[in-house]
Amino acid sequence: MKLTKAEEQIMQIMWKLDKGMVRDIREKFPDPKPARNTVSTIIRVLESKGIVGYREKGNAHVYFPLVSKQEYSKKQLFNLMKNYFDNSFPQMATFFAKEKDLSLEELEELLQETKDELKNTDKE
Repeated sequence: MKLTKAEEQIMQIMWKLDKGMVRDIREKFPDPKPARNTVSTIIRVLESKGIVGYREKGNAHVYFPLVSKQEYSKKQLFNLMKNYFDNSFPQMATFFAKEKDLSLEELEELLQETKDELKNTDKE
């Protein structure tokens, strides 16, 4: 599931809206807004990829995401890890820690937050 930059922009809006017509989606773009036909075409491409669905409402279509932001993000992160970090989470985490110049204190805080999150996930 690979999206172009334009498709990702529209999906970011759709995930926030949850559902909407072309005009609703277009309205959320900053100025200068893309042409209505451009937004409509990209949404149809997303529909053909199985990422967006729609319901008819009169003469219009109300579009909604079929793939959650969490599901898409997860796939992208795992692909990034596989393609750039030899499928190694520690390599990926180390890379980002170095790039963000995280201190030991920040790393320890991140580790504690991760532990807490995993504990909460186990309870569910």
